[in-house]
Amino acid sequence: MRTSGVLHRNVEMLVPFFDVDSMNVVWHGHYVKYLEVARCALLDDIGHNYEQMKMSGYAWPVIDLQLRYVQAARFGQRLVVRADLIEWQNRLLIHYLIRDAETGQRVTRASSVQVAVDLASGEMQLESPKVFIDAVEQRLRGAPHASTVTS
Repeated sequence: MRTSGVLHRNVEMLVPFFDVDSMNVVWHGHYVKYLEVARCALLDDIGHNYEQMKMSGYAWPVIDLQLRYVQAARFGQRLVVRADLIEWQNRLLIHYLIRDAETGQRVTRASSVQVAVDLASGEMQLESPKVFIDAVEQRLRGAPHASTVTS
C-alpha cells in the first residue's frame, strides 16, 4: 500500500451517463478527468491553483500519468477520488485512489507528475518555483486538510 501524502483532498463524484459506454461502464479515458477534479481540489486547498500558477509565471504540464484499473466504474456509481500530495520541491507528484463510496472497494489507482515551465522562456524548471513551495509549506503549517468536496 502506498503511503499517504502530506496533504490530501477527497472529492465525491457521481458517474454521469455521458461518461459510460453501451455497457454502462466508464470509458477508460474519463478516469483522467476524475483525477483532475481531485487534483484541482487539492491545489485549491494548498492555495495555489492553476490560475495562481499562471499568474506567478509558470505552467505545470503533466509529464507522466499512470493508471491501474482494478474494476470498472458504472453509471450512477458514487465514487470518492482521493488526491495525495507526495512531492513538491522539484516536481509535483500526486497519488490518487478512486474507491466506491458505499463499499470502499478500490476502483482505480493512479499517479501524475507535473513540472514547472517558465511561461516567458518556455524552459522546464529543475526545482519547483519558490512561490509554490512557500504555498505548500504555509498550508502544512495551517488548518486540517481532510475535507470532502462534492461535484
